[in-house]
Amino acid sequence: MRREDIKHIIEAVMFAYAEPISIKELNDIINEELSSKEIEYMLNNLINEYKENNRGIQIIKLQDKYQMCTNKDYSSFIKKVLEPKKKKSLTQTTLETLTIIAYKQPITKVEVEDIRGVKSDKAIQTLLENNLIKEAGRLEKIGKPIIYKTTDEFLKLLNIEKLEDLPPIENYENDNE
Repeated sequence: MRREDIKHIIEAVMFAYAEPISIKELNDIINEELSSKEIEYMLNNLINEYKENNRGIQIIKLQDKYQMCTNKDYSSFIKKVLEPKKKKSLTQTTLETLTIIAYKQPITKVEVEDIRGVKSDKAIQTLLENNLIKEAGRLEKIGKPIIYKTTDEFLKLLNIEKLEDLPPIENYENDNE
């Protein structure tokens, strides 16, 4: 295998692994008859390439391991992306509202409130803030009420692929007759 290919493999492994990795671990992965010095030389080449081009990523050495990370010059931009968004916890009321929306979507707030028998403004707002539901348009009737549907985040939360994977509601029709 060409040395340039090995250097690219090192780069790909470090990117995918994201944790500090030793020269020995890299050598075991590459599975070529390379000395530790050769791997270290390639790592130093990568380090210098990133520095010379002032790239958005860099490779740093941590004791006897190396790690790929973002360039500290761009940390303010990374913080904007990774800054945790404060999510409100889901109360019993919110979960009830989410369940109604999931099974009856698309549905308006008024329809949710008719089923629940109480106002649902706060619960719907919390679900929107947590990206579990979204506005899916408006009905073409007086007041043009917003209709709501669940999001992909909802599917991820329940670890399901599609809405059809939701468990069936037994005797739902009989309970409402």
